[in-house]
Amino acid sequence: MNNKNGNIVLIGFMGCGKTTFGKWISEHYNMDFVDTDEYIEGKYKRLIRDIFSEDGEETFRDMETEAVKELGETLENTVVSVGGGLPLRKINQELLKKTGIVVYLETSKEELVRRLKNDDTRPLLQGCDLQERIDSLMKQREDIYKSAADMILPTDGLSFEEMYRTIMGIEGITIF
Repeated sequence: MNNKNGNIVLIGFMGCGKTTFGKWISEHYNMDFVDTDEYIEGKYKRLIRDIFSEDGEETFRDMETEAVKELGETLENTVVSVGGGLPLRKINQELLKKTGIVVYLETSKEELVRRLKNDDTRPLLQGCDLQERIDSLMKQREDIYKSAADMILPTDGLSFEEMYRTIMGIEGITIF
């Protein structure tokens, strides 16, 4: 895999640990960290849920594409955590691959339900049966995540150190 700029791009379903793991890598391995949702909120001075409710999902998705273009042109030695829906657009998949090594943090539906059951910050999970919504979204997204990734990393039962070592090829077994 070509990663001339030293960036690691984390993709996956909401709640899979992209931001938490990305911050952990940043703190333990002297890398910068950017979360695309936080970047968008800072740039537009608005919360993601407000953008969704006031302008709609399509406007937010356009903001994501612009954010990936901007970040991909400037980042080096950075862990990038992207929103769960960002890789759904083909243009975003191409931009992410130019930004760095794209790692899909694959997490079981059971683990996602456990992590997200008390989360009221995610617009796409509001006002619905959580298990059904996760099932539905995963059916739409899982194959896209896999095709967008340079590496698929199952996360259930792994420590952050084990996950990082796998991404960097330090363990004897690397999952591709």
